[in-house]
Amino acid sequence: MNPGSMSSRTEVDQAHIRALVTSGKRKQLLFAIAGLTCTMIALLTLLAAFLQLLIDGLPRLSWDFLTNFPSRHATQAGILSAWVGSAMVMVVTMLAAVPVGVGAAVYLEEYAPRNWLTDLIEINVTNLAGVPSIVYGLLALGLFVYQFGFGESVLSAGLTLALLILPIIIVSTREALRTIPGNIREGAYAMGATRWQMVSNHLLPYSTGGILTGVILGMAEAIGQTAPIICIGALTFIAFLPDSPFGGSPPFINFSWLFSEFTVLPIQMYNWVSRPDKAFQLNAAAAGVILLAMTLLMNGLAIYIRYTVRKKIKW
Repeated sequence: MNPGSMSSRTEVDQAHIRALVTSGKRKQLLFAIAGLTCTMIALLTLLAAFLQLLIDGLPRLSWDFLTNFPSRHATQAGILSAWVGSAMVMVVTMLAAVPVGVGAAVYLEEYAPRNWLTDLIEINVTNLAGVPSIVYGLLALGLFVYQFGFGESVLSAGLTLALLILPIIIVSTREALRTIPGNIREGAYAMGATRWQMVSNHLLPYSTGGILTGVILGMAEAIGQTAPIICIGALTFIAFLPDSPFGGSPPFINFSWLFSEFTVLPIQMYNWVSRPDKAFQLNAAAAGVILLAMTLLMNGLAIYIRYTVRKKIKW
């Protein structure tokens, strides 16, 4: 074969490769620009909505607004019963969903045998994440309110929202466990550790960041839910607080608050928005700002805990 023709063919092949690389870089740049544009549009839209909410609700944000009960008079109405109810419901939700969700994820990922039953459970857990929240409300109405006799209480609401966010926590925890390198498991077994010692001393500490991320997402979704709470009979107007969780006599803990009637911020906002008076709609905007602040505070605390835990971990 002629050396000249071989050289020319090589140059053509190199030119073709360079063209492909250039085309790939151009497409990658266009995709990055498109993605950045979509992200900026979404962020600006959310920022505009939040600023409008803040502008409308800022005149009503005051200490009296936080410490007053709802009222027929818009200027005297507050959100004391609503934000206290939201905080209590979130405590029950977290205490119920996090241990069960993390435990189920650890079992499915590290202990469960790989068979048709496990596959069926995994498919159902994934599908449950997309079930409308109203379905959980109807389920809780029949199960917690009527079957177990918990009534229209803080406990029923917390367990309802725990069921709602359970698939999120399970899926995110399993993904966090999968990111741990296999040599961590092998090293623990090589040192004579049992499976539980490997899980408790290595996998869970190393995956805490991912687990907390799932908890953050789940709690952020739960605090804004309205439909399932309405289904179990949460009150739209309440001028009293649930019983205090702290008693005046030993053991200084009172569990009667779990069975108290309640309301939450989203329901209080819905009640105000449905009224024709403009002043009540301003109250709803102010309550929305408080709800966002509670969500950010809760997420910020979880992020801080995640950051602190990650700093202490040494691979």
